[in-house]
Amino acid sequence: MLTLLGNKCSISYMKCSIPYKLSLSLLGFLLLATTASHADDAKDVREPLTVVATTGMVADAARTVVGDRGVVIGIMGEGVDPHLYKPKASDVRLVLSADAVFYSGLKLEGRMGDVFAKARERGLPVHAVTAHMDESLLLEDEEHPGDPDPHIWMDVEVWSLALQPIVRVLCEVDPAGCEYYRANAERYRKRLLELDVKLEAMIGSIPSEQRVLVTAHDAFRYFSRSYGIEVHGVQGISTESEAGLSELNDLVNYLVKKKIRAVFIESSVSPRNIQAIIEGARAQGHEVVQGGQLYSDAMGAPGTPAGTYVGMMEHNGDVITKALGGKMPTNEAVSDSPSEDEDPRAS
Repeated sequence: MLTLLGNKCSISYMKCSIPYKLSLSLLGFLLLATTASHADDAKDVREPLTVVATTGMVADAARTVVGDRGVVIGIMGEGVDPHLYKPKASDVRLVLSADAVFYSGLKLEGRMGDVFAKARERGLPVHAVTAHMDESLLLEDEEHPGDPDPHIWMDVEVWSLALQPIVRVLCEVDPAGCEYYRANAERYRKRLLELDVKLEAMIGSIPSEQRVLVTAHDAFRYFSRSYGIEVHGVQGISTESEAGLSELNDLVNYLVKKKIRAVFIESSVSPRNIQAIIEGARAQGHEVVQGGQLYSDAMGAPGTPAGTYVGMMEHNGDVITKALGGKMPTNEAVSDSPSEDEDPRAS
C-alpha cells in the first residue's frame, strides 16, 4: 500500500505516477490471492483417520476400505477369543480417541458393551458391521433361542455385506474420501466373491461320506450352510459354555460309526476337548487324526498367510479339504491386494 506524505512524492522516481500506483495495487491483489490460496491448501491438509476395530476380521475389512487415508488399529490379535475378551484400560483409551469404531456385533464382543456405550455418550461413531443385516441371513444360537449366531464371517458372501456400514460411516466422517472408500470396498467385494466360489469348489470335492467338520467349538455353522458340509462343535457357539462328558461320548460314537478320519483344533480355543475325542475314538479301535489348526474367532499373526481375512479363509479351506480327502484347486490363491493398475493410490 502506498502512503503519501503531503507533497513529498518524488516525480523523478515516478512513485506517484498512476501506472506505479496501479502496479502496486495489482501486486497487492496477487499477494492476497496467493495467501488465500495457501490458506485453502492448509485447510485441505487432512490428518489421517484413526479407526479402531475389535476382531481381526473386522479390522481387516476396515483396513481394506480405509486404505491410505487412515490407520486401522485392531484390539484383538491372533489367538484371542472375543467371547471371553475383557477390555483393558489401553483399549478404552483407543476407543475414546478414535475417529470411528467398528465391531462385529451379535453379542460376540459382549464384555465390551460398556466401553462402546461410553464412547457413544461422547458422540463418537461406534458401529456394529452386522447391525443392519437382513435377519433372514442370520442363524439362531441353538443354546439360546432368539439370539443370533455371531460367526457370520464364516460365510464369505454374507460377510461381504459388512463392507456397507464401514463405507457409510467413513463417508460421514471423511466426506472428501467417500469415492475412494467406495472404490476400495467394491474392489474387495469382488475378491470376496471369488473366494466364496473357490471355497465352494474345494469343500464340494470332499467325498460326501467324509464331508463332516468336527471342531473345538460351534463356530462353523455359517460355513456349513454356505459350503455344504456337516459340522459338529465340541463346545457351543460361545466358548463360555463347557462340553459335558455325555456330549463328548456321543461325538466319539458318531465319529466311530461314520468312520470320520479327522477332527480339527482352533487357534483361539484350547485343544483339550479335541484331544479327548481322538483318544476316545482310539479306545474304540478307530483312528482319528488331528487334521490341522483352523482359524475361527481370530486370524493368524500379521504378516503370515492367515493374517488377513482372505488368507485365513483360504487356509481353513485348504486344511479341511486336504484332511478330509478332497482335491485342491489348481488355480492360484485369491489376492488380498489390488494390482497396481486397479489401485487408485497408484495413479
